[in-house]
Amino acid sequence: MIKYLIPVDGSAQSMHAAYHAMRLVSSGLKARFVVANVQEAPNLYELVVAHDPDVLHQVSDAAGHDLVRPAVALLTSASQLVEAVVASGDPAHTLAELVESHECDAVIMSAHGGGESERGLGSVAQHMVQHCAVPVTIVRPAPLEAPDLT
Repeated sequence: MIKYLIPVDGSAQSMHAAYHAMRLVSSGLKARFVVANVQEAPNLYELVVAHDPDVLHQVSDAAGHDLVRPAVALLTSASQLVEAVVASGDPAHTLAELVESHECDAVIMSAHGGGESERGLGSVAQHMVQHCAVPVTIVRPAPLEAPDLT
């Protein structure tokens, strides 16, 4: 059974990867999924201002779990085996590490995250395509149809 990593950041764009996985499953694919969110590490200001660094970690972890929840719910509603993972660090490098540590066979991800422009590939997707040791499927939202002006 193939094991896919699906990175999500809570954006509508990142959910397209989960929808694509559902289309594959409905076509007969037998797979397991690791839905992952990577929270960027706190910056120096946050570390200095925080009275308790553990609170920063707890808030970051809770935010990550909230962001993976919709994709996990979508896949589990279809009786799929799903593992939710929240990590901290640089998203591009951390996702590549998660592929290895969770022994994923492939990645399904959106072309852009919530904070990136819609031209070309986002920086995280670009890094994954160039550096990931397993196949990476990039999912783009279906183009909007132009209105019929006749």
